[in-house]
Amino acid sequence: MTAARIPPIQSLQAFDALARLRSVTLAAEELSVTPSAVSHRIRQLESQLGVKLFTRADFTPSPEGAAYLPRVREALAALRQMPGQQPGAPTRLRLGVTPTFSRQLLLPRLALFRHAYPDVELTLHVVIPGSNMTAEDTDLQVLFGTGPFAGRESMHLQADEVCPVCSPDYLHEAGPFDGFRAEQTIARAHLIRTPLEPWRTWFRACGIDRAEPHAGSQFNDLGLVLDAAVAGFGVALMRLKLGRSWLDSGRLVRLSTVSVPSPHGYYLCWKPGTLERWECAAFVDWLRQALKD
Repeated sequence: MTAARIPPIQSLQAFDALARLRSVTLAAEELSVTPSAVSHRIRQLESQLGVKLFTRADFTPSPEGAAYLPRVREALAALRQMPGQQPGAPTRLRLGVTPTFSRQLLLPRLALFRHAYPDVELTLHVVIPGSNMTAEDTDLQVLFGTGPFAGRESMHLQADEVCPVCSPDYLHEAGPFDGFRAEQTIARAHLIRTPLEPWRTWFRACGIDRAEPHAGSQFNDLGLVLDAAVAGFGVALMRLKLGRSWLDSGRLVRLSTVSVPSPHGYYLCWKPGTLERWECAAFVDWLRQALKD
């Protein structure tokens, strides 16, 4: 029985680079070859494996390609390991995360990354959103804002829509609010403030010429804003994807069937050159796919 041939390393390097950079031109620059050479190497690898490795024009890996990619990257990493290095030493990845994003969106999915990449030792560091601070000792950072971020390359992770919410008890006490779109109605409510998601987004969508509130409780974390609403502090402007668990549990209720796009989003950021490390590139690819649902 003839053993299966090992794919050429040039083809494996092209596959890794194209999956990471999502550009034939950038992959060619990194590998110091022509774009046509990258395309040829990918076709050669697909022909040998008998599968399509990419499914779309943006070079999203196919299901077969996504399953094969971790093995390729681990193999390339093993080849880069110098003699004398301790075998089996963990590959460490340090991630800076904002508090509520990590609790609500990242941690519930993180077991899938650990299962796919069991040799990657992941360490999480808290980054305070909106403080113009980054975790300098981390490899990747999740930042909240509008981008771009100075000195960082970035990938947009998630957009969201906002809607006013409050606790059932506060609604019973201060309501009804009838859609929370009229200025007189909004004026009756205590508005919970945060610089991360200003009320002007909602005011403009309602056609209201109203200044941002300058009094009342204020928080610099979106989860604390929602917890304050649960505690009866007043009405909060919720990011619906981020706050889904507060609604599903009944701790908060929507005051309108309407939602409006937020100008802010979550971004995964890194210093130039970081994605040359396979574990960083693997996490970027994984998180992009994990947040699609």
